[in-house]
Amino acid sequence: MNEKSNRPAVVNWLGYLAITLLLVLPFSVLMVRNGDWQQGLLMYAIACLGSTLLIILAIVLLLRSRFNLWRKDILQRALFAVPGAALMLALTSGGSYPTIHDITTDTADPPRFTSAASQRGTNSNSLEIDEDVIQQQQEAYPTLQTLVSPLPIEDAYSLALEVATDMGWDIYRQDSNAMVIEAVDTTGIMAFKDDVVIRVRSSARGTLVDLRSVSRVGEGDLGANAARINAFVNAFQQQE
Repeated sequence: MNEKSNRPAVVNWLGYLAITLLLVLPFSVLMVRNGDWQQGLLMYAIACLGSTLLIILAIVLLLRSRFNLWRKDILQRALFAVPGAALMLALTSGGSYPTIHDITTDTADPPRFTSAASQRGTNSNSLEIDEDVIQQQQEAYPTLQTLVSPLPIEDAYSLALEVATDMGWDIYRQDSNAMVIEAVDTTGIMAFKDDVVIRVRSSARGTLVDLRSVSRVGEGDLGANAARINAFVNAFQQQE
């Protein structure tokens, strides 16, 4: 009893704050999924950063001899901060990404959306082509290129439709005459919606398959749109 009553306040507050931040994480996700994405993401970031700082504090306390008596208490309380710190590590270890959210395989002539505007809503990001964004993409993702397929154009279009469906995209336009597909992909945890347009054309090199993926909200996408396009290209090539 005496040991518990003499426990330093910093050890107790380590636990209180760690539990609070742990509870903030799912609450912030719910906020994002309900449409309050700016406030939700801010709370999410604060919870992750705060949890990381608490882990650092716990390490400092463990290294100080005056807290040896409460090492078990410190470890138990620090465990509540581990999820947020792990998420912080995942967010910061993926590399450096430009603050853009519009990615395409054809930077000279990006595919155009026609049905996406009615799906996205008035508060979504613009679908207009931005040359500054194009330049940033070329610097960040130089290997992202048009997919050249040996398949006849009709077969390439059918395969593109199949791959998009298999990837779980919600297709809201499929025009076999224009050889264009438009769809939306919803991310798993935060339920962000990103629109994708696929364009299939013939050329002397073969059948050209181009994609463009654009986030509905937010400034940067942490590489999500480029990763989505690469996943599509890999799946398409495996089934050619």
